[in-house]
Amino acid sequence: MGITYADITIENLFQKRRMAVRALVDSGSVFLTVPEHLALQLGFDTTEVSVREIILADGSRKAVPMIGPLRVYFADRYCDLSALVMGDEPLFGAVPMEMMDLVLHPASQTLSVNPNSPFVPVALAK
Repeated sequence: MGITYADITIENLFQKRRMAVRALVDSGSVFLTVPEHLALQLGFDTTEVSVREIILADGSRKAVPMIGPLRVYFADRYCDLSALVMGDEPLFGAVPMEMMDLVLHPASQTLSVNPNSPFVPVALAK
């Protein structure tokens, strides 16, 4: 198993700015995260947004900006959500994967639409 990347498009829904990016896919992470330079290019002022306290893998806590609303596209699917501003590359976590009904294939290092629902994303709501 190795590292998986996916080509996604991120759009600022207020300013209609869109960017195609290559994001690290990480099912062990929860949110979509973007580096600050990407947030600025999308038109967000990271000093005038809400702040979210997060817990990092090492157990430390950190306050980071949260931008949105964003629309994220992959394949023929999209979802609307917010993103944490942190790190040095975009990170595609479990929330957008679940919202778009995507499947991570670690052995082939790919991300794809769920073959059980190829036309419309399906979500478990129990």
